[in-house]
Amino acid sequence: MEPNKQADREETEIDLGGLLRLFREKIKQIVVVFLLFAILAGVASRFLIAPTYEATSKIYIVSASSENGVNMSDLQVGATLTADYKQLLLSRPVLESVMTNQKPNVSDVDELKSMIQIDNPQGTRILNITVTSTNPAESAKIANELAKMAEEWLPKMMSSDPPYVAEEAVVPEKKAAPSNSKNAILGGMVALVIYLVIQTVRYIRDDTVQNAEEFERYFGIVPLAAIPKEDVVDYRDKGKVKGKPSKGSAPKGGMRPVSAKSAPRPANSASRKSEQKKGTRQV
Repeated sequence: MEPNKQADREETEIDLGGLLRLFREKIKQIVVVFLLFAILAGVASRFLIAPTYEATSKIYIVSASSENGVNMSDLQVGATLTADYKQLLLSRPVLESVMTNQKPNVSDVDELKSMIQIDNPQGTRILNITVTSTNPAESAKIANELAKMAEEWLPKMMSSDPPYVAEEAVVPEKKAAPSNSKNAILGGMVALVIYLVIQTVRYIRDDTVQNAEEFERYFGIVPLAAIPKEDVVDYRDKGKVKGKPSKGSAPKGGMRPVSAKSAPRPANSASRKSEQKKGTRQV
């Protein structure tokens, strides 16, 4: 059992090494894929996605039981009222009043509700009313209208002291989303991961022997010679040589294939005699 485990572990390490070598050989393609899709994602984020803007108003909820000020029980009541205000501000009557007064570019109450986010920071009696819209002025108007409803309409319904508007929303000058740089990096990373997965799957499914080292590892036999791919004749293609080198240059294999027509002919006896005579005269 132990030798088998050791062999499997060595084979896994060799496969990982081969995979890393494959990635190293394709480093140029990897960089091109990342840059290309990062640029495409950035352009799409810049021109195809509408920018959105956020405006936030803040209200402070506290109930004073006496004219002397706020005591500990009042603070506890205010904490309870904060959760109630958070739910009531998203109720249908409040949202319908906002649509009637501000006439936002929405089709129904549910669409307006999806634009509103109300947060209560932990340990406080403050509500942050944030409105997200493609129109910066509209987002500020809706946030201020909700704060006004919380100050005027909700106390009457709840028979409690009105909250205080701690901060009014202002028209945002910068967009909240999308982030073109983040989308570009995300697009490049997604494309890069997909490309690496494809290359990994192709590497795993490729069971051909790539070099002499793999041949020796799989079969336990040391190869005596290797035929370069450039010099392999493909008889299916009318006897043409793949990767045939140009005249005057040697192929990668180091030897130039010589055909029957280009092979030197043996000299006849007469020519050999004439050469010998010339040689004797020169001497």
